[in-house]
Amino acid sequence: MNFELNKEFIEQLQTAIQEHADVQIESMVKELHPADIAEILGELETEERQYLINLLPEEITADTIVELEEDERGELLKDLPSQEIAHSVIEHVDSDDAADIISELPEDKQDEVLSNISDIEQAGDIVDLLNYAPDSAGGLMATELVSVNEELTVRACIEEIRKQASEVDEFFYVFVTDSQDMLKGVLHLKKLLLAKDTELIKNLIEDIRYVKTDDDCEEVANIMRKYDLVSVPVVDSIGRLKGRITIDDVVDVIKDEAEEDYQLMSGITGDIDSNDSVFKLTRARIPWLLIGLAGGILGSVVIGGFDSQLIKHPEMAFFIPLIAAMGGNVAIQSSSIIVQGLANNSLGLDSASRKIIKEVLVALVNGSIVALIALIYNMVVGQSFALCLTVSISLITVVLFAAIVGTSLPLAFEKIKIDPAVATGPFITTTNDIMGMIIYFFVSFQCYSWF
Repeated sequence: MNFELNKEFIEQLQTAIQEHADVQIESMVKELHPADIAEILGELETEERQYLINLLPEEITADTIVELEEDERGELLKDLPSQEIAHSVIEHVDSDDAADIISELPEDKQDEVLSNISDIEQAGDIVDLLNYAPDSAGGLMATELVSVNEELTVRACIEEIRKQASEVDEFFYVFVTDSQDMLKGVLHLKKLLLAKDTELIKNLIEDIRYVKTDDDCEEVANIMRKYDLVSVPVVDSIGRLKGRITIDDVVDVIKDEAEEDYQLMSGITGDIDSNDSVFKLTRARIPWLLIGLAGGILGSVVIGGFDSQLIKHPEMAFFIPLIAAMGGNVAIQSSSIIVQGLANNSLGLDSASRKIIKEVLVALVNGSIVALIALIYNMVVGQSFALCLTVSISLITVVLFAAIVGTSLPLAFEKIKIDPAVATGPFITTTNDIMGMIIYFFVSFQCYSWF
């Protein structure tokens, strides 16, 4: 069933909650997916969320809490007793989701929740996952999987899969290990079903890509994307099977990384969204605004340094916004392509110099086109020949400079292990605004002295 949240639904639900119409509330949400219920909770007040959660079955409650945004989940869990979190939430979700939820709790409450988990093995798995860095494959993986020994026959393997499958919600591959838990390969279900009962599993396994527990999440996402994997095994430093990462976890990583890069490119630092407080939103935006302010002041200083030129030729002032905007746009275009390529490893083996040369050639063509259009426009409206040349030559020069800066800065940031998305926001546009003004006035000085 496809569910589309609307204002009318929320108003009806809020009215039912206020009237304590439990039967009506349950009928409204009983057929919904936990992700849809999480979306609904995001539109409710804290007390209303708590009321609705209390009416849900434990398994639905657990899956819904997993789907909530981090701040909404924290708000919901902060008042719940540790025992209730352990029994109603943690014991009903996979180990990776359980570790994520527990990691968001205060440290003292983390210990309380872990001590209240009835399954000691599950608690141990969660503790192990909490020791991995959040942005590593170990921090992303789940320990629930289906694995068999390579020495089993097909008949024995099927029996073993049946036993393990009851503890795993869904699985895409059967992983094959030796007696030391070293990963040997993967067993495809189709091959298993077509094999003879007496066939040994080690004769049926196939190689599979794997990642190590300390690999970065972005690297995991790139491997799964490149090789079209729906699940990838995770091994430790010596090759022992420790867990698996599924495609739904990787989609979340890709989404989070895209949001982070977009915010950085827009001049916003930190992990924020529209529901955060005014103070948090201000703190995330102000650093780049201050850089923009500094750039604007420097730009005005540059213009002030050429005030005598503007007094002689005031018509030049009309084209200052054009020069600044064109440089900023070209820089953002060039840098965005580079940042995107760095993010998904699609830049190939070309050297940095070849990438810069390619962008310069593109900028030369584009700059020539816009410069020609500007030249024709200025001549049609009757501007002086000196101004026509000034604007056109400046446009070509600024576009070329912006392309070089927009391409080289992200590559340089990547080289020194700084997120290249940082280079594509106000930092580049501010740099190009200042240099654009210097280029414009320098060219104008030359052109007006010649003509």
